[in-house]
Amino acid sequence: MSVQPPPIRIVVADDHLVVRTGFAELLGTQPDFDVVATASDGAEAVRVCRELSPDVVLMDVRMPAMDGIEATRRLAGSAADGARVLILTTFDLDEYVYDALRAGASGFLLKDVTAERLFDAVRVVAAGEALLAPAVTRRLISEFAQLQPKPDASASAALGALTPRETQVLRLVAEGLSNPEIAARLTVTEETVKTHVSRVLSKLGLRDRTQAVVTAYETGLVVPGARGK
Repeated sequence: MSVQPPPIRIVVADDHLVVRTGFAELLGTQPDFDVVATASDGAEAVRVCRELSPDVVLMDVRMPAMDGIEATRRLAGSAADGARVLILTTFDLDEYVYDALRAGASGFLLKDVTAERLFDAVRVVAAGEALLAPAVTRRLISEFAQLQPKPDASASAALGALTPRETQVLRLVAEGLSNPEIAARLTVTEETVKTHVSRVLSKLGLRDRTQAVVTAYETGLVVPGARGK
């Protein structure tokens, strides 16, 4: 008899009552989800997350008292195995999304997301994967990487620890390719790609795939608008 894994513990943070209640009720329809709390601002989100240790936080960006970016920074920096943050945004290339990713968010969702997409996103992030759809990765990161005035010198130096193949994999990740797409591009197995990605994260001291994408652009490994070979 197989043992069922524990439910994914979720906190919903949004300053609009209707929005956070709606998301909480929708998530509560899934048997593998447990919405343990909601929060009306970033400060409350940080407090309840430290008390309850959820797996995933749905985090609005614009909130009073403490915005979602600062809350994300505090939660992501508190522990390597802490809550994964999914940013909620109206998008339209929201200027705050890139800051949120740099703060340690694992991805983002549009507020008009479909129910199935929401459920999938929570499960993906809870499993430790990043939520950056390839097409959106190219658009979002290419836009906001241009806001960085200079490559990060210390991070650039850290790239020297990567093997040529690991560097190549990082570049392809940053261009928005999924593991199966990278495997096809390099003519290797998907498992081999997963191993390379894991080693890249370990060597660069990164939390997840999202941070790897941001690092690749900040170091100048990938130039906005360019395409790898």
